[in-house]
Amino acid sequence: MRAALSPAYAGGAMEDAREIEAGLLASAGQGDGAAAAALLDRLGPRLMAFSLRMTAGDRALAEDIVQEAFLRLWKRAASWDAAGAAQMSTWLGRVAANLAVDAKRRSARIAPLDDVGEPADDAMPVLAGMIRAEGLSALDAALASLPDRQRQAVVLRHVEGYSNPDIAAMLGCGVEAVESLTARGKRRLADLLRDTEGDDHGR
Repeated sequence: MRAALSPAYAGGAMEDAREIEAGLLASAGQGDGAAAAALLDRLGPRLMAFSLRMTAGDRALAEDIVQEAFLRLWKRAASWDAAGAAQMSTWLGRVAANLAVDAKRRSARIAPLDDVGEPADDAMPVLAGMIRAEGLSALDAALASLPDRQRQAVVLRHVEGYSNPDIAAMLGCGVEAVESLTARGKRRLADLLRDTEGDDHGR
């Protein structure tokens, strides 16, 4: 069994990661294409996975969000503070989350908080079809079936680990609303995953 990292060692590893990423960003800002590619390889896959979850699997929108987030990062290359409060991955995640929420607002697919309802009764056949056709994991497919704000709140809180006040700022609502959205989203996810597991056992 692998020994657990000591707090000091773990903290040092995080500092090393910050310095490596800051160095790559500084080089990328000076036109070093290899450094830019290395930073994309290092941070891009997780940001893409996060953006896909935030957009219910809309790959084109998720790609646009990732591209815009990195463009904003490149613009900060000269002023990036490696010792700042936010890790680069956290900063990118916050930018991507805001872009995803803004995109949903622009497309008028977000309903007022009081009007956010549960998925329609035909959600399960659609969910099963998504799993078969797209090869999505049960979790990602279930997340995609949630109402927009429930999905965003659940992903931000329970996948990415943002605090409720941070999520409230991103979604433009109160902390109590975030707590309600995450609680309802978790309950719905549990139901969807339980039903999906039951369908698999019944085959």
